[in-house]
Amino acid sequence: MRRQDFSYELPKQLIANLPPENRVDSRLMVIDPMRPIAHRTVSDLPSMIREGDVVVANNTRVFPARLLGAKVSGGRIEVMIERLLSDHVVRAFVKASKAPKEGTKFLMDGGFELIVKGRDADLFIVESDPATSILDMAEAHGHIPLPPYIQRDDTAQDRERYQTVFAKNSGAVAAPTAGLHLDESLISSVKCRGAFWCEVTLHVGAGTFNPVRVDDLDEHQMHGEWYNIPDDVSHIIGTAKAEGRRIIAIGTTTMRCLEGSAAANGGQIRPGSDETTIFITPGYQFNVVDVLLTNFHLPESTLLMLVAAFGGFERMLAAYHEAVREQYRFFSYGDACLIWRDPEASRAS
Repeated sequence: MRRQDFSYELPKQLIANLPPENRVDSRLMVIDPMRPIAHRTVSDLPSMIREGDVVVANNTRVFPARLLGAKVSGGRIEVMIERLLSDHVVRAFVKASKAPKEGTKFLMDGGFELIVKGRDADLFIVESDPATSILDMAEAHGHIPLPPYIQRDDTAQDRERYQTVFAKNSGAVAAPTAGLHLDESLISSVKCRGAFWCEVTLHVGAGTFNPVRVDDLDEHQMHGEWYNIPDDVSHIIGTAKAEGRRIIAIGTTTMRCLEGSAAANGGQIRPGSDETTIFITPGYQFNVVDVLLTNFHLPESTLLMLVAAFGGFERMLAAYHEAVREQYRFFSYGDACLIWRDPEASRAS
């Protein structure tokens, strides 16, 4: 398939720039190949959970990865951290009047220094003094890295709302946005239905916003993302699959974690840490996930390609057109959809 196959017209006013007052008040489009599309709210989600379901969420925590400062030689710069490599070394995008050279020093807002140590393709390796934790400096002086389609500066509210209520492990520079719709009460209701609540970690990188620049999808190279699957979660999922119980992924990042692990291990979930560059497009054979909660994604994006693979290409494009007609709110702070796996996307044997 080609990039242009995943295009659709989206009126600008449907892009959500602010979160809803209450997380669970977002609208929920239910997309099941066996039934007509239904229009619900996220607060209805527990009613669609069955006893024995395994609900898996990504507990990564977004940190204030956007750092502002100036070159010691003059000129304002922005360091957008893509990945924490250690306490005092990061891989980052650097926005400046011209690309900095190795050895260039930055004086960051907050009074700490960073130095450019080298390049990694279109990113830079940036280092602080060994006694300085870049994560600590980011928490104290950084900005929440809102997606580029949110046309405003970050606020104190974003520190709470561009974060899931179950976030634990710092390392993401973008939120696993499906999880933004859940609150403690809803999660408690899911557990009360007899479902297993499980958490994995996948640190979402800034590359998630990179556009697909090639027409032929076979030529697109996905960015890598680090993930971890705990031993007990691997066991719970493996047992559920053997018993024919459903795996429900909260978000595309959770799906990338689970399907990436399975794809690398002969179709079986393996515990532990690794990096995935999995690119899911129509024709992919799903190994793990049966139901997906996710937001509405950008035209021609890898995430739209993923949901089209999962829910069926024609069905998902039709659903997106209906979402536009019904004035759903799109992208990170927008509404959600609950998608059942297309039976044609059969489980790999």
